[in-house]
Amino acid sequence: MNILLKASFGMLSSSIHITGSKSESNRLLLLQALYPQIIVKNVSDSDDSSVMTKALESDDSVIDIHHAGTAMRFLTAYFAVTPGREVVLTGSARMKERPIGILVDALRSLGAKIEYVENEGYPPLRITGAEINSDKVTLKANISSQYITALLLVAAKLKNGLEITLDGEITSLPYLQMTLNLLNQVGISATLENNVITVGPVQQVKPITLTVESDWSSASYFYSLVALAQKGTEVSLSSYVQKSLQGDSALAEVYKKLGVETTFNRNTITLKNIGEVKKQLDLNLVNTPDIAQTIAVTCFGLGVGCHLTGLHTLKIKETDRLEALKTELTKLGAVVTVTNNSLTLEPSTHINSEVAINTYNDHRMAMAFAPLALKTSVIINDAGVVSKSYPSFWDDMQQVGIAVKTL
Repeated sequence: MNILLKASFGMLSSSIHITGSKSESNRLLLLQALYPQIIVKNVSDSDDSSVMTKALESDDSVIDIHHAGTAMRFLTAYFAVTPGREVVLTGSARMKERPIGILVDALRSLGAKIEYVENEGYPPLRITGAEINSDKVTLKANISSQYITALLLVAAKLKNGLEITLDGEITSLPYLQMTLNLLNQVGISATLENNVITVGPVQQVKPITLTVESDWSSASYFYSLVALAQKGTEVSLSSYVQKSLQGDSALAEVYKKLGVETTFNRNTITLKNIGEVKKQLDLNLVNTPDIAQTIAVTCFGLGVGCHLTGLHTLKIKETDRLEALKTELTKLGAVVTVTNNSLTLEPSTHINSEVAINTYNDHRMAMAFAPLALKTSVIINDAGVVSKSYPSFWDDMQQVGIAVKTL
């Protein structure tokens, strides 16, 4: 499905409810599978969380997780520590190009039985569940936090718990802290001290109900819309708390530099365009790589230059997000350079109209470019890809005043 986006009547002030965080939901869904005493509310309605739920409930010998990278990593660890279970874990063509060797090597070093079905270092995987007795593993600290989180989520179920030593400077620390916090909330001892994470063994937890906070990554597109709208425009989003587990809550500070003020009131945030925009934005997004696309597009729409670093993990996402951003922004008239871990955008006041943005099977490409409709008409190819994390996205865009026409 390709769509044309236009600003139909200027942006409306409105209230939007955003579904539960995909990151929190997928962590809690896996913990719930290990510890049925856990009840989870406000689970994300994303494709990724749906895939996760179906996989955990399935008795099939082949489990296809499609494009869901989080599910691939978390489920690799889950099935590896489930004695008596043998599965082939597979996914889309792109998933078969996304490396998983770091996690497989770590699990094998602990005693897990995992084989590569096609190419060494990549899915699909044949996993034979086994009881794991080893309790120590060392990993490079700058790898994707999902590899480490996958181990953390199953760690307490191991006979002796698990000690993970992280070598070097940690990447995406907020995501690890989110995992540790959730483990603590359900009654599992998990600590990070001097680059060593220690998780104690727990076979059963006390009954507990946890409500997933709404997704900050999804909020980023509304920050972008408000930044690109007229001064005084407001949008309210729920359900959010000021002390969030999600690293992407850094949006509030980042977008202050792009003219958006954030006000917290109970479980709602209100975003307001106050019109004070920096001329140049220099950010290290090593802890928040998922908001890089949104920020780059916002800066382009505002005519602001930016230099974004700490983006090395974007090379192995649904697509190579840095190259994809460069290609699509250039079509719109931007001057962009990228390296293996950075993106630099030159300030520019011209935006080409009715450019067709390719989305590369990447939900964040579709959503990041949508707010530009406030500046010029934009075509989004394969717009249905947003269902991966935010199925109601186009409905919500219409609610705030973006006309959405199917082509």
